[in-house]
Amino acid sequence: MNLRSLLLAAFSGILLAVGFPVLDLHLLAWIALLPLFISLRGQSVRNGFWLGGIAGIVYFAGTVYWVTNSVYFYGGIPIVPASLITLLLCAYLALYPAVFGAAAAHIGKKHPSLFFIAAPALWTALELARTYVFSGFPWSLLGYTQYRALPVVQIADITGVYGVSFLIVLVNAALAEFIMDKKRYPGLIIALAGMLFVLGYGSMKLRLPEQGAGITISVVQGNIEQDKKWAPAFQGETMAVYKKLTREALKERPDLVIWPETATPFYFSGVAPTDQALTTDLEAFVKQIRVPLLFGSATYEVKPNRRIIGRNSAFLLSADGQVEATYHKIHLVPFGEYVPLKGILFFVEKMVQAIGDFQAGDDYTVMGVPYGHTETKLSTVICYEIIFPDLVRRFVDKGAEIITTVTNDAWFGRTAAPYQHFSMAVFRAVENRVPVARAANTGISGFIDTQGHILATSGIFTQAHLTRTIVPRTEKTFYTRFGDLFSYACVLASLIMLAWIPKKKSGSKPA
Repeated sequence: MNLRSLLLAAFSGILLAVGFPVLDLHLLAWIALLPLFISLRGQSVRNGFWLGGIAGIVYFAGTVYWVTNSVYFYGGIPIVPASLITLLLCAYLALYPAVFGAAAAHIGKKHPSLFFIAAPALWTALELARTYVFSGFPWSLLGYTQYRALPVVQIADITGVYGVSFLIVLVNAALAEFIMDKKRYPGLIIALAGMLFVLGYGSMKLRLPEQGAGITISVVQGNIEQDKKWAPAFQGETMAVYKKLTREALKERPDLVIWPETATPFYFSGVAPTDQALTTDLEAFVKQIRVPLLFGSATYEVKPNRRIIGRNSAFLLSADGQVEATYHKIHLVPFGEYVPLKGILFFVEKMVQAIGDFQAGDDYTVMGVPYGHTETKLSTVICYEIIFPDLVRRFVDKGAEIITTVTNDAWFGRTAAPYQHFSMAVFRAVENRVPVARAANTGISGFIDTQGHILATSGIFTQAHLTRTIVPRTEKTFYTRFGDLFSYACVLASLIMLAWIPKKKSGSKPA
């Protein structure tokens, strides 16, 4: 391993990072791993680990740098420790490319003829692992770079986002092999065939018209400052903003209005007098406008032993102001909604003081909303639940025809994070062929159809309301029914290739 190899690995990290919002140079993803693959040629497993780790550090430093903003501005942690926390997160995430680099170096030596197919299988398996290990953090999955390349991403209704990542790495690996040895062209042919199949499949799907009547939905973006959300002095002002924006949206005659995550500056249905008064007022408002309202609210429950359980919840109020359905967030944000290992990690507890230490729900709630002479089934996912493919899939498999997502991205500030967060919702729409309606406190709010077209978006840090008519899902996709079958096949293939690949024959060249 020399300086050239290190620079090539770091350059791959840069090319990977710039493929994501807000730069959105998504075409570079198709060659982003070329420098890393070239640097891995002939390297030991140990060197492969370090080269993959260097690429990973740069990759994630360029995509999750916004964590510093959240920890510094809202966690009350000084900028230097906040930056170190972000660096530690990047170092953890870089372990996955590091393992990839080590495994790729191993397979490149043991069976170079399979490298072009082993590399994408390994990458996909590690992305799946990152989705689940330590609660999971599937941010910046490689496939997300293609959220605007709609012909490419339609395959996600079979493979999920991981299939797009697989294809990108396949193309990179095949190109790298051909560049390093012109005799290794079979991989390039297979990669080209795979790309043509995916584009053909995507073009066919994009030509299919949406079927059925649409439901008209308004999303409201209150743009409430984070330090005012829970201040008692601003409760009336906050509710006035949401009521005003909702009345403006009613001019479009929506069948449903959606407010963001924890939109109410009080505990809905809480036992405190103020909570009860504001709950009654909100129910009366909905009864007055005669349009169902879906909104987020912090809630709590007092158990018989006087133990208080807090939750991040969403409520659907019917047109007569009655609670029609309740959803409690299933996948909580570590260090945002609860602190794991509090006794050890006491220094991050400030980050959850504003909203409490929540407990996860366990029900994939499906809600019914009437429109016209029929009813549609919808579910809501809260905040970063939208980045978990299997979680969203389970709601659709239970009957949801529309996915709504409510979030408060104020924590991200004016960074790339709100744009990255929104872009991932495109894949949830395509994977399950469900439209997505998104209401965010500070943006981005918007709508996505079943083919991944972004129908409308708001700006960030501005008050807004958007209204669109969207067509509910009409059938379940392969991905909805069977989940990450493709990705688990990649895990199995990777394990087989790592465990049982025969030694190279005498005279064979390393990858």
